[in-house]
Amino acid sequence: MATKQAIKTVSPKVVKGETFVSLQISKNLDPDSMEKKLKLLYELQKTDSRIDKIYMLRGELPLEVQDLEDEILGHKAKIASLAKEVKDIEAFIASKKQDIVGAKAAIKKYEQQRNNVKNNREFDSLSKEIEYQELDSQLSEKKIADNTKILVERKEIYNAEITELTGRQEDLANKKKELDGIVKETEREEKDLLKQSEEIQSQIDPRMLAAYEKVRSNARNKMAVVKVVRGACGGCFNKIPPQRQIDIESSKRIIVCEYCGRILVSEKFDEEEGKSAPKAEAPIAKEVKKSTKTSAKEAETKPAAKKATKK
Repeated sequence: MATKQAIKTVSPKVVKGETFVSLQISKNLDPDSMEKKLKLLYELQKTDSRIDKIYMLRGELPLEVQDLEDEILGHKAKIASLAKEVKDIEAFIASKKQDIVGAKAAIKKYEQQRNNVKNNREFDSLSKEIEYQELDSQLSEKKIADNTKILVERKEIYNAEITELTGRQEDLANKKKELDGIVKETEREEKDLLKQSEEIQSQIDPRMLAAYEKVRSNARNKMAVVKVVRGACGGCFNKIPPQRQIDIESSKRIIVCEYCGRILVSEKFDEEEGKSAPKAEAPIAKEVKKSTKTSAKEAETKPAAKKATKK
């Protein structure tokens, strides 16, 4: 009896540095299902581009908010450091004032003792102690004066930092309010688009998805899949040879732009989508027609008004 051998399907490994160029020369991709894969990639690109537009609408507000938060943390750290320094200086000045009080008490004591001495040696010894206490008192006064100046400077810097911090906190509150307003307006659409993007990604071959992400991350406008526009690449706008345009139209294999590395798809993808999608721009067309009619009537009334003015 012939034994049946189970056929194992080996899925191609996902290479981290995969690009569309490597996929272009790969033989593991099925040409029959290539058109569907290209359509999915193009649909993913359009969805991600809409998400990018939402992020562009927010502009640099998220970065500005982050910068303000970092700046506020810096101000708070500086304020804490200044507060500690002010406290240390005040404690030092208070200790020196106590030293002066102690020195004056010692001088008074030594003067009383000097008045009751019985010999010159005791008199000289007490005189030196008095002189030492006077010098120590003068030194303490000098240190108090110097540190008082430093204390005034540090307090000025401290108050300036408090004012700056208050201003930055107000700016942060305004920026957050503005950002929250924009996020609230686009939150639902962003969630829907992100969900749609995830659903499309789940249908795409992992190798193609890895290549898409790599090209997209390197592209300035984040466009990894572009259509051919008037015989040129929709990403870098370089001309495409006629034979390659035919290959792109057939959608049987991956065609990559020789200049920018983006994958090229046919314009018919948009046309097919336009046929299947409902006509949502009809009211706008009617409004345009109305506006053209009114502008034509205005143009007819202007010569008549000019004639009337001449008469």
